[in-house]
Amino acid sequence: MSEIGAYQQSETGPGFGPGEAGFGDYVQLLKPRVMSLVVFTALVGLLVAPVHLHPVEAFAAILFIALGAGASGALNMWWDADIDAVMRRTQGRPVPSGRVQPGEALAIGLSLSGISVVMLALATNIMAGALLAFTIFFYAVVYTMWLKRWTPQNIVIGGAAGAFPPMIGWVAATGHIGIEAVLMFALIFMWTPPHFWALALFIKSDYDKAQVPMLTSTHGRKVTRNHILAYTVLLAPVPLWAAMTSIGGPLTLAVAVVLNGWFLIGAFRIWRRDEIMAEADGYRVEKRFFAFSLAYLFLHFLAFLAEAGLRHWGMGGW
Repeated sequence: MSEIGAYQQSETGPGFGPGEAGFGDYVQLLKPRVMSLVVFTALVGLLVAPVHLHPVEAFAAILFIALGAGASGALNMWWDADIDAVMRRTQGRPVPSGRVQPGEALAIGLSLSGISVVMLALATNIMAGALLAFTIFFYAVVYTMWLKRWTPQNIVIGGAAGAFPPMIGWVAATGHIGIEAVLMFALIFMWTPPHFWALALFIKSDYDKAQVPMLTSTHGRKVTRNHILAYTVLLAPVPLWAAMTSIGGPLTLAVAVVLNGWFLIGAFRIWRRDEIMAEADGYRVEKRFFAFSLAYLFLHFLAFLAEAGLRHWGMGGW
């Protein structure tokens, strides 16, 4: 699962340091902030699907998707401990700080991976379990072990891992992939690059120290600004298209128009800035864009959920 929102709260500070691991350290190993957005988007995918699971089955599905997200987080922290140790915002994580041993993180990640995949398949259907297994593999191996350290397109390709949860939720309910699931996937997939590149603009030094080939480090901030605008333009039609499908309606269309208008304005403001201007105000515009990007994604999926509720009462949809 992608590290959506990982910068929202610093992972360093008083209380972090070598010592015996506590319960909170093992919770942190699972990246609970990332997991919360994974759970939310998966829940939306499940609830807006045309087939409705029994509440117990739905709860089980979301629980095992969450465990899969946690497994991905643990495997990511195990492999990236060397990078995390030199980045200011991650050096307080359980593994680089020495509170959780690498072998423990690996064992937890592998165990939760197996449990989550098997149990999701048993609770819902084999296709949902297989899709969760692929998502964990994609995040832990394709993104974490390969793309992240190899190419500045790491976020573009690796963003697929964070885009799968609503599709998994949809498949858990229906047993197949529909156009609506593809568009929810595409919404997160296209949103991820401008979201993370905005973050990279104001924490470039962290990625430089860790020698992670983020676009800001390999091509510079100006190129990154160009890419943010380009991907934001490409993103804009996706939620508008989703609003025209069975999961959409007047509410989702209105939300898509407003949010994408603001997002495009924000991307344009970032694009026209130079480094002298950005450094002078402490990257204020970039930080606001990053913060808004979190609200952007949450509100889109909240709109899908609200539309489903209105449709249930005969007031939503087309």
